Amino acid sequence: MVPVRPTLAAERRARARGYRLIAGIDEAGRGCLAGPVVAAAVILQLESGSLLERIREVTDSKLLTPRQRERLLREIEGVSVSMGVGVAPSWEIDSAGIVAATRRAMARAVRALETQPDFLLIDALLVPESPYPQQAIVKGDRLSLSIAAASILAKVKRDEWMDIFDQTWPGYRFGLHKGYATAEHRRALEALGPCPIHRRTFAPVAALFSTPEEACP
Repeated sequence: MVPVRPTLAAERRARARGYRLIAGIDEAGRGCLAGPVVAAAVILQLESGSLLERIREVTDSKLLTPRQRERLLREIEGVSVSMGVGVAPSWEIDSAGIVAATRRAMARAVRALETQPDFLLIDALLVPESPYPQQAIVKGDRLSLSIAAASILAKVKRDEWMDIFDQTWPGYRFGLHKGYATAEHRRALEALGPCPIHRRTFAPVAALFSTPEEACP
């Protein structure tokens, strides 16, 4: 398989328009049955002429192993101006809907940046909650280096949360599947029923309640 290599083309277009602090934004956990959606924002040191070479292995987090993501996150930290993380928990996903909750998490990630950006590059979504000029890029984590870096940060941080939840509710083995709808997770759901971090409005979880009212958060 030919490696997917994100570039700085989108960042360079934004800089040509006069923007200098460009944050890439992505999320992890949007399709899970349990746990939060976690968003991350990363502002890279775009002035560094060796940036592409220094983090040349950075790509869509889904294409990397956990060990690769953890190693690359350390490299990203070394070439970043600022990094921020935002979270929307499962109860908020049930209350607001997954798209709205994802946008809220992304806006929180931007606010968490110590250095605020002047332009946002976002994977797939626009974030009306954030006041900055922005561009949504479909499959941005495979096209933009800044978004790919954010995808790694979001995935690593979310996995850390799910490992903690695995200790609280060990029967579901959240540390293994991270809340995704794997066969093992579905079997545990059927055997144990939902726990507090399950998304009650998601169909496989909602189906375990006898009435829609019971599933309501």
